[in-house]
Amino acid sequence: MVKTYHIVTYGCQMNVHESEKLAGILCKLGYVYAENIEDADVILFNTCAIRENAENHAFGNIGALKKLKKSKPNLIIGVCGCMTQQDNVAKELHKKFPFVDIIFGTHNLDDFESLLNKRIASKKTVIEVLEKEKAICEETPKFRTSYPNAWVNITYGCNNFCTYCIVPYVRGRERSRKMDDILEECRHIVELGYKEITLLGQNVNSYGLDFNDENVTFPILLKKIADIKGNFRIRFMTNHPKDLSDELIDAMLYSDKICKYIHLPVQAGSSKVLNLMNRRYTREDYLEKIEKLKAKIPNISITTDIMVGFPYETEEDFLDTLDLVKTCRFNGAFTFVYSRRKGTVADKMDGQIEESVSKDRIQRLIELQNQIAKEISLEYKDKVVEVLCEDFDDKKNMYLGRDEFNRMCYFGSGENLIGKFVNVKITKTGGISLTGELV
Repeated sequence: MVKTYHIVTYGCQMNVHESEKLAGILCKLGYVYAENIEDADVILFNTCAIRENAENHAFGNIGALKKLKKSKPNLIIGVCGCMTQQDNVAKELHKKFPFVDIIFGTHNLDDFESLLNKRIASKKTVIEVLEKEKAICEETPKFRTSYPNAWVNITYGCNNFCTYCIVPYVRGRERSRKMDDILEECRHIVELGYKEITLLGQNVNSYGLDFNDENVTFPILLKKIADIKGNFRIRFMTNHPKDLSDELIDAMLYSDKICKYIHLPVQAGSSKVLNLMNRRYTREDYLEKIEKLKAKIPNISITTDIMVGFPYETEEDFLDTLDLVKTCRFNGAFTFVYSRRKGTVADKMDGQIEESVSKDRIQRLIELQNQIAKEISLEYKDKVVEVLCEDFDDKKNMYLGRDEFNRMCYFGSGENLIGKFVNVKITKTGGISLTGELV
């Protein structure tokens, strides 16, 4: 009898790709994907710890499986990811949900096969959360689920220790993959027919620093990937402004395969707040990077992350953020209200901002950014853009994909175009998406 699995993923693209690795392990063992969670023999929750809401959501969905587990006693439920890597969370999870069978962290994801076998053999709960990161494992299989895009890790971990962020504590120190291993994976991806490669790291700009080799840098890696034969695009995320170099900006002009798009999280527009966040750049530093990008790549698309309500943020600080947004005119922005996380420096700070103040600020920020995004979208009207078709939207009954600048576009077609580059004339513009017709 065929065994089935279902994976629930929370959080960032890194988690999405790690779920592909978990799926790869299960497929190697003969499991097949079950679209409905109730039909699965193995259910995994790959969790996120960036914000409290993500944890609460995960806990709620895990708890909801108690009844299913009772009706299917042989069902195996596993929980992993950043949430379980935090101190004492695994114990709390086991105490609250004793029906969960396997609990493991980010540092031993590659060991999932042995953990699963151990649970099957012993029929006892398996809890293994390593305190320290291990060497990078290149042997973990992957079952990719994001065609025509393929995620490719180039670094793991983070050394930045922003005062609000839990990532360095749950992901460990920065480790770079060997360049040859990355290039081999990218060549294989292109041979399989993927049309887009997205390079992943908590800070891709610091790739290779741990090797201390001037021939192993992110700009050099980017050029070598672009030299691979084939028709495909290259994206990368995430970038830390303090490490964005002139060499990288120049590398973005090296090949048409490299998208003229960059995600450059600013977090705040006040130098005072940036210092409290330990971001290690000032407002002026960030604006200088934006000027360089736009000077060398005039048509570049820039998106960002912005947080409001950080401890000690005054109205004047917030107005600095609004002013920076007006100056930069981001193509898009992920906006957040600061969320306290135990174990971070910011959690212990005085000067926590009242919820009502944060809500007011986030609404004003969103209104401003939405207006800018609409204005940028209007520039697309009646233009023809090249779109990589990614999926079909059943509700809209239209295909969708992104252009080089990461703008989403919807269009109709009588044939399946997923995985193909198509030219689309834009007939309607919205805040974050476009609508057009094939030409």
